[in-house]
Amino acid sequence: MPEAHGSSLQRDDDRFDVMGIPLHDLHRDTIADRVFVAASAKRKMLVVNANANLVVLSQKQTWLRSMFKHADIAFCDGAGVQLAALILSGRRLNRTTPPEWIGSVLDRLGPDASIFWLGGTEAAVTAAAETFSTRYGVATAGTQHGYFDVSPGSPETKAVVEHINAARPSILLVNMGMPQQERWLWDNWDQLQPGVAITAGALVDHAAGSVRRPPRWVASMGIEWLVRLIREPRRLWRRYLLGLPVFGIYLLRYRLTPTKRSS
Repeated sequence: MPEAHGSSLQRDDDRFDVMGIPLHDLHRDTIADRVFVAASAKRKMLVVNANANLVVLSQKQTWLRSMFKHADIAFCDGAGVQLAALILSGRRLNRTTPPEWIGSVLDRLGPDASIFWLGGTEAAVTAAAETFSTRYGVATAGTQHGYFDVSPGSPETKAVVEHINAARPSILLVNMGMPQQERWLWDNWDQLQPGVAITAGALVDHAAGSVRRPPRWVASMGIEWLVRLIREPRRLWRRYLLGLPVFGIYLLRYRLTPTKRSS
């Protein structure tokens, strides 16, 4: 893959830096293959994804950039990030979401795998666990709702980490919303035992059936955010109606200053 000379999207090993966030340009099948291998071997792996909201947050929150630099897989999960890469370098990055490939992983792992669901309501994690156990035949290592004290070192956070480690899941799905899920996972990464940890966002709600995923054609057109905004305006209006213009401003700054680097 050639380096985009003089742009804000630069090659760093097998990653590309998109507005300060280093991302792998991986097809969803490749991500599924790598996660499957790591989960089968009970190897510790950090899998994260970036959309426009995360890129905006990372401009001020440097720990996010550190997390992505250390992640085993960091992929593009948003039309805005994909567009930014195209504008800055002429390169169209692969774009995917966990729901598009997690099923492939679990189909192959089958009963040898176990999942720990973290985040969402008690009803959602219970329903999601039951759905995936039935659909893919995987075991449920444990569930934990997201309504606990997520502060680093808090008694509740320590108890959750101990619960996860005792359960020894093949895969930990963290569904606490952005950036809380990233913050909690990064704060506790060194304390967590081997297993694949994935920031999964709304996967728990999709699996539980409380939120329907938009049709594939909506995602392919890059307007999934609009469907989500229409469905959940109270929760998401700030992210999209305020956040997307801010993302555009940052993108313009990177475009006008090709050699800019986020510190």
